[in-house]
Amino acid sequence: MSANIFRHEFLSRLRSVIVWSVSVTALLFLFFSIFPGFAKDAAMINELWSKFPPELRAAFGIDKLNFATVLGFYAFLLIFVEICLAIQAGNYGFGLVSIEENELTADFLLSKPVSRLQVLNSKLLAALSSMGITTLVVWAATLLSIAVWNDGHEYDVQTLLLVMASLPLFQVFFLGVGLAVSLIVKRVRSVTPFSLGLGFGSYVLSAFSGMYSDVKLEYITPFKHWDPAYIVNHTAWNAPLVALNVGVTVVSVAVAYVLYLRRDIPAVS
Repeated sequence: MSANIFRHEFLSRLRSVIVWSVSVTALLFLFFSIFPGFAKDAAMINELWSKFPPELRAAFGIDKLNFATVLGFYAFLLIFVEICLAIQAGNYGFGLVSIEENELTADFLLSKPVSRLQVLNSKLLAALSSMGITTLVVWAATLLSIAVWNDGHEYDVQTLLLVMASLPLFQVFFLGVGLAVSLIVKRVRSVTPFSLGLGFGSYVLSAFSGMYSDVKLEYITPFKHWDPAYIVNHTAWNAPLVALNVGVTVVSVAVAYVLYLRRDIPAVS
């Protein structure tokens, strides 16, 4: 690993980390501040949800959650948090090597006395560190929100920890897939359309998976691999889907390494 490359990559993402961390924290605080009202009028809220079409309730996982409980409410809120984290991780993955290629500075970097392996290791570690900071902020904001607005409701700490522990692995999936795709396609001119497409596309597949249970879409969307509703209801991860998710992540990163080490890097003519 190259300390200089790691430092440069980490500092270049610091502003992004701050923006994403503040945004997700604000989202958690805003939603959790209304939890006491939900819990107080639990019967009315559940009756209101029951009047929604079954397909709509299944798409959002409402049919599997009790909004009068801390963890039930948190599992629903986490859907929106995960979309934010997916886009952030996708941005980092798609832009890890493509940005320098678009700016035609990749050949300058590789002219330095560092190997391609060191370059990719440093970049990947910087991206993981950046996402790790966001995850730590989300964890802290979660614990603070629950402590302030739980309204005296008890919850299972083990289940909460399982849900929180799923977030970094959820993010790494999008980082790995984004990195692999950026090296498979000829050129990524802008990372935003790719990261938005991957993040929202995965969520849409998750929604359709809930609506059409006979179609096994849960196998191809990480939103189902790390489904907060499943974790809350079973106090465990969905082992087969988690194994699939980790496998896809490992394969994506391995493919990315192979492609980058063999890649024809464009140079300034």
